[in-house]
Amino acid sequence: MASLDRTLIANLPLFSGLKPEELDALLSEAQSVRYPKGVTVFHQDAEARAFFVLLHGHLRVFKLTPDGQQVVVRFVVPGEVFGVAMAIGRTVYPGTAVAVADSIALQWPSAAWPRLAAAHPELANNTLQTVGARLQDMHTRVVEMATLEVERRIAHALLRLAQQAGRKVETGVTIDFPISRQDVAEMTGTTLHTVSRILSAWEARGLVESARQKITLRQPHQLMLLAEGTG
Repeated sequence: MASLDRTLIANLPLFSGLKPEELDALLSEAQSVRYPKGVTVFHQDAEARAFFVLLHGHLRVFKLTPDGQQVVVRFVVPGEVFGVAMAIGRTVYPGTAVAVADSIALQWPSAAWPRLAAAHPELANNTLQTVGARLQDMHTRVVEMATLEVERRIAHALLRLAQQAGRKVETGVTIDFPISRQDVAEMTGTTLHTVSRILSAWEARGLVESARQKITLRQPHQLMLLAEGTG
């Protein structure tokens, strides 16, 4: 890992503020791992043996409820830290992470986290800020599930995904990783049939385009109005 381009790592949020020699020390303990599309990185409730930073590709993180329903928690995009159970005092992974595209990640043993966090306070601070932002996002989604009708929930979900991993194209903003209508249903607490019906209606209005595992927001502003209940 010493040959890895240090400037690439330095620009990732997890490493913001760290000195070059600190980056070298961290990289000396990291391992680069490839995860082909469809491979599971870790399973829900499995022992949290490692934490990761995604360098390339995309992951889907989901939880299984006690009654067996699958809920998509989030998607991981390049540059993000994930699997940091140790940082929040957990010894098992709270969800399952699966590669939705061929992916590459750096991983460190979870047992090293207390020592690394003590030696590199910026690392600990950056990680806790990320975890805090995700908890806030989860709180927002819980409120949406409890208070908003399904069309508004879907609009909010697509806008968040576009903000996280949107790529401008000629026809609008494409969510730049494979995502299915089933994924959207599992993110918003509804059914595949309902998502398909709503997206088809939005396509007819020229608001979105959807193909196999690809969604493009043609009119993000109009979707924002729908999300806020004024569209």
